[in-house]
Amino acid sequence: MANGQWYPPEWPDRIRALADGTLTPVEPKRAATVMLLRDTDTGPAVHMLRRRSSMAFAGGAYAYPGGGVDPRDEQQIRWAGPTRAWWAQRLGLEEAAAQAIVCAAVRETYEEAGVLLAGPTDDSVVGDTTGDDWEADRAALVARDLSFAEFLDRRGLALRSDLLGAWTRWITPEFEPRRYDTWFFVAALPEGQRTRNASTEADRTVWIRPTDAAASYDKGELLMMPPTIATLRQLTPYDSAARTLAAAPDRDLTPVLAQARLEDGEIVLAWPGHDEFTKHIPTGPTGPTPA
Repeated sequence: MANGQWYPPEWPDRIRALADGTLTPVEPKRAATVMLLRDTDTGPAVHMLRRRSSMAFAGGAYAYPGGGVDPRDEQQIRWAGPTRAWWAQRLGLEEAAAQAIVCAAVRETYEEAGVLLAGPTDDSVVGDTTGDDWEADRAALVARDLSFAEFLDRRGLALRSDLLGAWTRWITPEFEPRRYDTWFFVAALPEGQRTRNASTEADRTVWIRPTDAAASYDKGELLMMPPTIATLRQLTPYDSAARTLAAAPDRDLTPVLAQARLEDGEIVLAWPGHDEFTKHIPTGPTGPTPA
């Protein structure tokens, strides 16, 4: 392939099955992911992890910390920043579901990157979170032995929803066997904290400027799913983490969902508003590699 777009070889067959009615789409699971930013002398860098090649979904692809909603993310927690009602309106959800999405974003960032967007007061953030006691709690969260609400209550912390900005929303195509309805957020790395590879699903983490990551994708050096490279390109106009966050409230959260249609004897796979990902797939059982 000319670039680093993640494109599973089984997609054409699954798209054909969806088109002829022999494949029933699965219901997407709610998820959240966070583009964690920090300022450098040459502009903001974003934290990315590389999924292990053994992973069934997007193995070897670069992504951001994130994951699925835990049903317990709707539990009552100490909350700072915009109200749940504000987030419900912003995300287009009921209040409990909106809280769960924001909570999942903060929890997954801590689980996978060791960064915690929470503090003892409504206007403070915890510092270093790398001690053994913090690691024990993080491991318990990953194992689901501890809910995020219990974790925050035990440590006397409030979730800082004001440190997050909702950026975009993507839904996995209907022909995928694993589907997610994912909200993407932006956040700045809190002072005193540092990222680390805390995820069992990743074999590498990097801080990289969005322009450099996009250039490496274009050269075929970094493998990414469409939402990842699309959001990287959206980050490039901003010269600081603060300006990126300031732009978030005006972002359109209409979900992006790939569409497949029959056209001139082939299947055309397209992501609305993102022409660079369009694929042309032969309708027969065999054919050239999608272009």
